[in-house]
Amino acid sequence: MIYLKLFLEFFHIGLFSFGGGYATLPFLYHIADVQKWYTTKQLADMIAISSITPGPIGVNVATFAGYVTSGLAGAVVATTSVVLPSFILIIIISKLLEQFKHNKYVQSIIYVLKPTGCGLLAAVGIDMFINSINLFGMLLLIALFWASLTQKRDPLFYLAVAALVGLVAGFFNLTA
Repeated sequence: MIYLKLFLEFFHIGLFSFGGGYATLPFLYHIADVQKWYTTKQLADMIAISSITPGPIGVNVATFAGYVTSGLAGAVVATTSVVLPSFILIIIISKLLEQFKHNKYVQSIIYVLKPTGCGLLAAVGIDMFINSINLFGMLLLIALFWASLTQKRDPLFYLAVAALVGLVAGFFNLTA
């Protein structure tokens, strides 16, 4: 029964999360609140790990969430079900591409979905920021933001610095 629930929840996510992997986050937070398969702290960890691993973030988080929920089989079910709607839709749309290309209704829907996706991402980002705020994190945010404005470096440099500081802070338990 857990596999059917996993399939339905992640199929729903795959079907309705427009805008990339981060657009799945409101749905994943909803699952954490309703299903209690994982905590919001675990979800924040899943997002962090998924952000630095290769592959689409939404798929990585689904795999991780499925694994936390029900082991390897849960990971396979969650990953498959989150990708399946896109796979089906791409096949259908590719067959009808020319009909949709100049359709004013389809263009209107896409026009509206873009800011909607941005709003959902902003809400999740603000929620994550509020739930994880502490003095150490604020100082790191300000320092890295200032450094990025004054020193033009590759964004991966700042990501590496943040990861290294996070590891050291975790080792010395500075973020608790």
